[in-house]
Amino acid sequence: MNKSDLVKKIEEKEAFISQEDVKLSIDLIIDFISETLRISQRVEVRNFGTFSTRTRDKRISRNPKTGSPILVQSKSHAYFRASKFLKETLNK
Repeated sequence: MNKSDLVKKIEEKEAFISQEDVKLSIDLIIDFISETLRISQRVEVRNFGTFSTRTRDKRISRNPKTGSPILVQSKSHAYFRASKFLKETLNK
């Protein structure tokens, strides 16, 4: 399911909310989570999970085409950890 499918499903389920309002709400939530992660803070959504950032150290990698070594700088990446409730719901 992609974002447009999610917007359609929510709009079908909740008749009093317009498709534009659903799309705006989803965009605002994604923007808020992205901005919070950008400043290296975590976002916890109860009964769903936690979004945080992790840092990968710099390392030496290989160019797959030539095999020559390349220095890859350290970088941050987004990390999601599912809540206990979500894991239990998925495994019922």
